[in-house]
Amino acid sequence: MRDPAALYEVVPEVAAEVAPGLPLVVALTGFSDAGSAVSQLGDYLLGTLTSRTLAVFDTDELLDYRSRRPMVLFDEDHIAEVAVPELALHLVQDEFGQPFLALVGFEPDFQWLRVQEAIVQLIDRFQVSSTTWVHAIAMPVPHTRPIAVTVSGNRADLIESLSAWKPTSQFPGTIAHALEHRLLAAGYTVTGFALLVSHYLADAEYPSALLAALESISAATGLIFPTDRIREEGREFLARIEEQVSSNEETQRLVANLEARHDAYMEGTTVRSPLTEDDGSIPSAEQIASELERFLASRREGEEG
Repeated sequence: MRDPAALYEVVPEVAAEVAPGLPLVVALTGFSDAGSAVSQLGDYLLGTLTSRTLAVFDTDELLDYRSRRPMVLFDEDHIAEVAVPELALHLVQDEFGQPFLALVGFEPDFQWLRVQEAIVQLIDRFQVSSTTWVHAIAMPVPHTRPIAVTVSGNRADLIESLSAWKPTSQFPGTIAHALEHRLLAAGYTVTGFALLVSHYLADAEYPSALLAALESISAATGLIFPTDRIREEGREFLARIEEQVSSNEETQRLVANLEARHDAYMEGTTVRSPLTEDDGSIPSAEQIASELERFLASRREGEEG
């Protein structure tokens, strides 16, 4: 195998600012992206949060341009822009300024084994504490229920508390699946989240899918993300869906059947909402506020330390 380090170029001045032990978030667009969850996540991480490019992969080595042709902007009489896809590692800050690394961009078409080794090199170089990745698959589930997840990796606590569906199945994999397998074999901490998105919304840009992705990453890493805008967009999106559903009796029956099947299945799982107490009750607003105050205080004490 040729040297994997030749596939990427590190930006020295940004690398000098990377503290050891940061978590890594992986968001690669490719084979499965129901609700545009991963593409939204990549845009969010680089467009909403403060970020700097840490390392750039060689697109010419990894992309099949004829299967994923770059978008071209034609302006009246000339080519104004050719948008060539990029795969890059970024140094990002969450809402509280906590730094983390994010590998964002296209899923490579070529040299998967070499790319995996390149990513492992970067993980070792920056002493990454954990790797978390997200993808989304279309499932026969209703949009009226929270988006559930299937959790993989070696975080038994997350698998036990969050994984709503634990199948045994074979399917075409992504490079992130292969990377998770490679990291597990080598003893690295890694978590994968498969979002289970309503099949009839799979082709839409579904705000709730992005929200579920961010909540999953927060559960695995402790990172905090601003989500007010996403929640508002999600409410508006679902209101439009409800308007369409209410105008069609056949669609209403479809959704009702999906709800019945979903609820029957969830009654048989051990997964519970993170907002419920051990007895299944919902904490009061005062309890939630108190817990938030303790959380913020612990973060402030950690920063002072």
